Amino acid sequence: MSGMFASLRSFNYRLWAAGALVSNVGTWMQRIGQDWLVLTVLTDHSATAVGTVMALQFGPPLLLLPLTGYAADHWDRRKLLMATQAISGLLALGLGLLVLSGAVQLWHVYGFALLLGCVTAFDAPVRQTFVSDLVSDADLANAVALNSASFNAARMVGPAVAGLLIAAVGEGWLFMVNAASYAAVLVSLALLRVHELHAEAAPEHTRGSVLAGFGYVARRPDLMAVMVMLALIGTFGFNFAIFISTMSVTVFQGDASQYGLLTSAMAVGTLAGALLSARRPEPGMVLMAVSAAAFGLSVAVAALMPGPVSFAVVLFFVGLAALTFMTASNSMMQLTTERAMRGRVLALRIAVVMGGTPLGAPLVGWVVDRFGARWALGVAALSGIAAAAVAVHYLVRHRDLRVARHEGRLRLRIRPVPADVAGVRLASGERVK
Repeated sequence: MSGMFASLRSFNYRLWAAGALVSNVGTWMQRIGQDWLVLTVLTDHSATAVGTVMALQFGPPLLLLPLTGYAADHWDRRKLLMATQAISGLLALGLGLLVLSGAVQLWHVYGFALLLGCVTAFDAPVRQTFVSDLVSDADLANAVALNSASFNAARMVGPAVAGLLIAAVGEGWLFMVNAASYAAVLVSLALLRVHELHAEAAPEHTRGSVLAGFGYVARRPDLMAVMVMLALIGTFGFNFAIFISTMSVTVFQGDASQYGLLTSAMAVGTLAGALLSARRPEPGMVLMAVSAAAFGLSVAVAALMPGPVSFAVVLFFVGLAALTFMTASNSMMQLTTERAMRGRVLALRIAVVMGGTPLGAPLVGWVVDRFGARWALGVAALSGIAAAAVAVHYLVRHRDLRVARHEGRLRLRIRPVPADVAGVRLASGERVK
């Protein structure tokens, strides 16, 4: 099988990927339905309300951080995933019934967003770490990229279908479809060949195990730099639900179908970024610096677009840059982190990305309401440029990045193996049973 799809040689990974794809389509349909419900039905185009929903949904991963990372490293990941996916399906069902009954109010959406955020806080790190149980380390970067490709293929299909369904039958049925889609991933988890999983014995619980991830990352300048970059872009740059919905409604005066198609346009870019990432065996800090800068520049260009068609074209490049950055950071952190610590390190990563939303989403929503959607995109553009600057600072300080003249040409020189990563060992005192 070609290098781009190498992970599909594994039966377990193929089964998991198929179930996850169906579930992800439903998830994206619900996201569009939820944003549109809040923006156009329950409020009078309030971007602040959309930002509040995002804050409630993405805040719990930060608040529950020590517990979620510990769970991903110490509990049975397959069983934990089955529990979180089942609960998420029940929450989608509950919200769908409220909407279809006509009884839904804004505080209901706030409550369900908070509950879903608490479930996602446990689900996200174990779902990302579970990939390393499905494939060997040799195929891990490829599997991470293909996971992103699956998620973004769903992101391309789900919003477009959601826009059509909203116009035809209303938002409530989107939540019902999402609830049903969780059955696919639950079946795939149940049918996995457990004896073929690459899982290692869970580390023993020792004093400080829950908080060990913080110390591990603090001793790694490369991981610290990535965390700062993720914090900047996650807080101010990845509020796409606000950016795209408000540009569609307030700037281009579009309907739900236009919103769904604009979201799908960006998803085409993220899918392309995921597939290209699947061909890179060892993503690193240089790629993250370039993709962060590209994200900032493309968002700045998007803010200047005069109509929905040109805006959609630029969103392709926004998605391409964003997904390249996120996949590179995920792969780099998994490949350079010891297996016994991956759950806690990835929980930190997810908490930084999602945890910035409670701060960034309401602020970006306020900028939209006060100054307009284009200015909010300007804030996102600055976050990408700032993240690129952080990467360059790390490369200069820890990888000896220099501009040198070679054969009459100026070229960048960089030490290939960072000294701070070489020889990293568990410093938490944990040992494997």
